[in-house]
Amino acid sequence: MLLNYSQPLELNKLTSRIDAALHAALPEFWAVVIELVLVGILLIATYALLAVVLIYVERKITAFFQARIGPNRVGKYGIFQTVADVMKILIKEIIHINRIDKFLFYTAPFFIIGASIMAFGAIPFGQGLQAVDFNIGVLYVISVSSLGIIGVLLAGWSSNNKYSMIGAMRSGAQFVSYELSAGIALMTMVVLSGTMQLSTMVESQRYCWNIFNGHLPALVAFIIYLISGHAETNRGPFDLPEAESELTAGYHTEYSGLQFGFFYLAEYLNMFIIASIGATVFLGGWMPLQINGWESFNQLMWFIPSYLWFFGKVAVLIFFSLWVRWSFPRLRIDQLLNLEWKYLLPINLVNLLVMVILVLTGLTLTDIFK
Repeated sequence: MLLNYSQPLELNKLTSRIDAALHAALPEFWAVVIELVLVGILLIATYALLAVVLIYVERKITAFFQARIGPNRVGKYGIFQTVADVMKILIKEIIHINRIDKFLFYTAPFFIIGASIMAFGAIPFGQGLQAVDFNIGVLYVISVSSLGIIGVLLAGWSSNNKYSMIGAMRSGAQFVSYELSAGIALMTMVVLSGTMQLSTMVESQRYCWNIFNGHLPALVAFIIYLISGHAETNRGPFDLPEAESELTAGYHTEYSGLQFGFFYLAEYLNMFIIASIGATVFLGGWMPLQINGWESFNQLMWFIPSYLWFFGKVAVLIFFSLWVRWSFPRLRIDQLLNLEWKYLLPINLVNLLVMVILVLTGLTLTDIFK
């Protein structure tokens, strides 16, 4: 057992009681089936709730940056404006387009939503709050999150629209390019932690988060990961696939109603997933701030639930992402690709090599102060 402190507000005790009650009242097979259904419902509900919250938060933060008020009509401080917009999208007509590949056109949104939900299920939200704990968690997240680009390419090609096709091609080039740097940055932390399992990686950062434990290479990997993750989510200044002044709406120009809502929803959830993986791998995830030898301080920190630590760290990274989006102008496509292939990727490869040397020579902070 990793922890010895009293944690009265942790949710893992509730989940353990539900598990014990189901196994006591039902046969093993049906208990597992009901647990899977409950976990699926909870994940989808959390998925939808986070999207609504993120849209509202971005609108308010954007308004602050631009000296505006933001949503203020529906509900106090406009808190129900996003809910009203969701309801509007749900009842909007889905316009059927002629001369499209109908099967691929209607399948594309589900690829994007499915990829983000699969990645969502592997994130450790708190102590014991993880739907699936793979021993190759980092590799799994990188793999399933990459499936979303298939939906983007299918949407662009099947729409039979030049704007959509150009947006999809840009998105494909951008995603494949920056996925390399994001993956190598995460592999740098895998070398430091010695594991791909996200829960074990969090536990290994109890007294020293990876961003400090790995010295300068860890900081460089963190910065490169943030840049690459921001580019993968098509957020400004990397929003070339959806450049309104050039491509109307990019690869989802021809989509309407609930189908457009899927693309919109996935964009915000991908932003949350990128921030969640960054917080887990670099900033200790749900692990509270701990100082070796300061037992009273550590016990006090554990009174703050682990899921609040996790969402607090994620919120900081999301705020930084929004800050970048509304502070820099859009890049040209050649500048976007040059940044990756000429600068980030070479620096990343050298950084990975330096991290390997640090770990092999025992020069990490954990090894030095062991």
